[in-house]
Amino acid sequence: MEKEILISDDEYETRCAVLEKGILNEILIERKATKTVLGNLYKGRVENVLPGMQVAFVDIGLERHAFLHISDLKYNNSDNGSSDDGIPTLDMQATPTKKSRGGRGFPYLITDLISKNQELLVQVGKEPIGSKGARVTSNITLPGHYVVYMPNSSTIGVSRRLESESERDRLRDLAQNLKADIEGGFIIRTAAEGLSEEEFAAEIRSLIDQWKQVRERSKRKSAPSLISRDVSFTNRIVRDLLNKDVKQLLIDSKSSYKETVDYVTTVMPNMLERINLYTEDTALFKAYGVDQELQQALSEKIWLKCGGHIIIQQTEAMVSIDVNTGKFVGQSDPDNTILSANLEAVEEVVRQIQLRDLGGIIVVDFIDMDEPAHRKQVFKLLQEALRKDKARTNILHFSDLGLVEMTRQRTRQSLSTLLTEQCPYCEGHGTVLSIETVVIGLLRTIKRAYQHTRQSKLRIIANDHIVSHLNAQMSEKLRELKKSLKLQLTLEPDADLHLEDYRIFAANGEELYLD
Repeated sequence: MEKEILISDDEYETRCAVLEKGILNEILIERKATKTVLGNLYKGRVENVLPGMQVAFVDIGLERHAFLHISDLKYNNSDNGSSDDGIPTLDMQATPTKKSRGGRGFPYLITDLISKNQELLVQVGKEPIGSKGARVTSNITLPGHYVVYMPNSSTIGVSRRLESESERDRLRDLAQNLKADIEGGFIIRTAAEGLSEEEFAAEIRSLIDQWKQVRERSKRKSAPSLISRDVSFTNRIVRDLLNKDVKQLLIDSKSSYKETVDYVTTVMPNMLERINLYTEDTALFKAYGVDQELQQALSEKIWLKCGGHIIIQQTEAMVSIDVNTGKFVGQSDPDNTILSANLEAVEEVVRQIQLRDLGGIIVVDFIDMDEPAHRKQVFKLLQEALRKDKARTNILHFSDLGLVEMTRQRTRQSLSTLLTEQCPYCEGHGTVLSIETVVIGLLRTIKRAYQHTRQSKLRIIANDHIVSHLNAQMSEKLRELKKSLKLQLTLEPDADLHLEDYRIFAANGEELYLD
C-alpha cells in the first residue's frame, strides 16, 4: 500500500503523520520539553524485589524506579552470576527445587534470579505512563533498518508482514549463515525484502560494533546511569517506517531535513530521492488534512461512510468500542444491512486503534449478527486488518454476548493521554449535574441555612445558568420558599462559577458553610 510520511518540526514538538492512500493512519509526537526514554539502555540497580508479584523495581536514574517483571528477565546458568564480558548478569546460584516454584508457569521465583542492590543492564520497553514508572527488560534489542540484533538470544525470526514464503526462507538462510560466526539472534524486518547478502552483513556488523561499545561503556559506568540513547525521534521514524512502500517523506524543517538526509545517506542511500523538504506557505499538516483528522481522533463518535458510527470510550483499565447502524438503514435485508455496517466498521476500528495508539484490553461490540457465517466473515476481516499493525495483538473469537475481546501492546501514552488532560470541570466523569438538579439542591441548602442561622436576609451567588433557571422555570418554588420562611433573597449571577457551585452569605457579609 502506497504511503506518505509527513514530519513537522518546530520549537515545541516534532510530529510525524503516516498516510495510506491519503488517509491518516498513524501519528507520533515527541515534545521538546520531555524527551522519550523508550529504547534507551541503562545500567540499573535493583532497589526492591517482590517475589509475591514476581517483579523488581530498578533504579535507572529516572524520576521513578523502573518496573521489571520476571518474564522480562534474561538469565543463564552461570555459576558465578557474571558473564565473561563483564556486564552484570543474573545470579543462578540458588536453584529452585520445585518445577513450578514461581507459579503461572515460571520455574523460578524472581528472588532466585536477582537480589537487592544487584546491578544489571536493562532496556526501556515501555515509557513511563501516568504515575507508573518505565517498564524495562534485560532482553536487549538493537534495531537497525533491516535487522534487529538480539545479543542475548539465539533465535532467528522474520517479520510476519513479509508474505512471500520463498523470500522469508532466503532471508532466514542468510541470517543462519552469518550466525555461525556471531553470538546472538536476529529479527529480520519487512524492509529487508530483496536485500543483498552484502547489505545484510554490513548492517549486522554495524549493530555488533554498537553492542561492543555498549558493553565497554557498561563496564566503565556505575549504576544508575544511561549507557546508550536511541537515535533521535526523526531518525527513528526513518529507521522504522521508511521502506519501499513509502513514495515520499516530507519534512518542513531545514535542520530536520539535513539530519534526515545525513542519516539516510549513511544507512539507506537508495531511499534518498524520496526525502523532500516542504517549503509551501500552507502549514504541512493543514495542507494534508492532518490537523482536522487529529481533532476527529480525540472525539468519541466517528461516522462511517455508510451512515453508521462507532463510539470509542477509553478508561484506565480498558477501551470500549461500540458499533452502531446510526443513519444506515440499508435496502430490504436487515441481516445484510448489519453485515455491511460491521464490515465497514472493521477497517475504521483498526485505523482508530492505531491512530489513537490504544493499548491494553480492547472490547469491540459489533452490531448483533444472527448468522454464524456473518460473524466469521467480520472476524476474518478484523484479523487481516490487524496484521498490518506493528504493535502485538491477541484477538479472541466472538463471545456469547457478541463481543470481540483483544489485547494490544502498549509502549507509550495513547494519543488522548498525550494531547488532553482530565477536565477540571467534571473531574473526568464526562458529565455534570443537570441545572434542575443543582437548583433543587440550592433551594434545599437555602432552607437549611435559614434553619441553622435564622438569618432573614441572604445573598446567593451562583452560576448565571442557575440564576436564570431559578428566575424562570423555578420562580414559583422560589416565591413559596421566601414566603414560608419570610426570607429576603438576593440572587447574583457569576458566569465564572462552576455550574455545580454556589455561595450563600448572611446580611453582614459572612459566608455560610453548611455540611
